[in-house]
Amino acid sequence: MTIADRPTPVVSPDPKTAEELIAYYKSVRSFTEKMCAPMVTEDYVIQSMPDVSPTKWHLAHTTWFFETFVLGNNYPNYQPLNKQYNYLFNSYYNAVGQQFCRPRRGQISRPTVSEVYDYRHYVDEKMIDLIGRLGTDGALDSLRATIILGVNHEQQHQELMTTDIKHVLSMNPLRPTLYERPEDPEPVGVPGLEWLRYEEGVYEIGWNANRFSFDNEGPEHKEYVNAFEIGSRLVTNGEFLEFMNDGGYQRPDV
Repeated sequence: MTIADRPTPVVSPDPKTAEELIAYYKSVRSFTEKMCAPMVTEDYVIQSMPDVSPTKWHLAHTTWFFETFVLGNNYPNYQPLNKQYNYLFNSYYNAVGQQFCRPRRGQISRPTVSEVYDYRHYVDEKMIDLIGRLGTDGALDSLRATIILGVNHEQQHQELMTTDIKHVLSMNPLRPTLYERPEDPEPVGVPGLEWLRYEEGVYEIGWNANRFSFDNEGPEHKEYVNAFEIGSRLVTNGEFLEFMNDGGYQRPDV
């Protein structure tokens, strides 16, 4: 039985062992594909504006990251599924090669959606095998941080995929939805909104822990903060609509 075949342990946000890292990797990669489950082929390929990337591109780009920064120089005799993918699915990584023009990503009809999923699964197989090898050889620490960065990078693209496909569907006069909601959802109450005051002073801000963080989240440092008030909960959709209907975006005083 290989590591990939063993029962999946509880997913840790700070994986240390090969088993934990494989579970972490697989959970995020599979969630990306779960997000896409309601889509049909046509949904994957549209680029509704220059700043929107097709869902198919997100699926391939996140895979390209692992191929380029993990497998390429570490998997024994690694052979890319298609060498041209390095050009098609690189975003802004100038140090590793040229990139296809971002506003034209919607013109990439090939590889097909099916071929992009084949690409993902090809890289997944090699990644799981590599992590298992590193765990057996005691060399996991050499790539652990890069793999965790790649997983967090994919989670960023999950957020981007969500906003991009919303824009794509918003351009359709049929007003399609991606996920079905219950016909009669139970109303959910919210607590009253209160304003919480924080006094001025010098505060510790930033992230200074051993767990993963992006480079713009640290280091922890002192910062003077003026007094301010913040809501005790998030704004509801209804409150946001009231703000817009009241001319909030046209009034600089609110």
